[in-house]
Amino acid sequence: MAGRFEIYGDPISGNCLKVKYTADFLGCDYQWIDVDITAGDSRTPEFLALNRFGQVPCVRFESGETLAQSNAIIFYLGEASELVPAGPIARAKVLEWMFWEQYSHEPYIAVCRFQCLYLKTPVEDLDPVKVEKGNSALAVMETWLADHAFFVGNSLSVADIALFPYSRMAEDGGFDLSAYPHLSRWLERVQSSLCL
Repeated sequence: MAGRFEIYGDPISGNCLKVKYTADFLGCDYQWIDVDITAGDSRTPEFLALNRFGQVPCVRFESGETLAQSNAIIFYLGEASELVPAGPIARAKVLEWMFWEQYSHEPYIAVCRFQCLYLKTPVEDLDPVKVEKGNSALAVMETWLADHAFFVGNSLSVADIALFPYSRMAEDGGFDLSAYPHLSRWLERVQSSLCL
């Protein structure tokens, strides 16, 4: 991807880390601009002028165009690189996992993590439905990873990067990753691939 750009993000957010990890892996030229979501920085008039959704991450390109939503950003950044497969079915499979991550994974694991880590909610007081659905998401990943090194193909893709941050942080939300050995080994593979 050509040109310097700005990433507006909060380093406590797994969604923002996806963008940072992708940009770093690809050697992109970017400036990170901290947006403290706990202080309401994403709700200021200045930020809302960049991103009408009032969420991080958001990127602004040299053209002035902006792009929001973590998985849209990393898919865009990964285009024409090894992170996005060339074949139409493989590309669709990447999107399949990325859509699943935002619908069936992040809403439970990330929310439990935020409540435990930042709202200081005891694990035993978490919404049991969110905990159950979070464990169900981890179980889906565990089953897939029993027979696959990565989520699409035989190497790292943006599907892996989309799933990595909040899976890696799941224990912050009270989830026991020792129950998911294949997932734990995948976390190590992704971490190594990203040189973290």
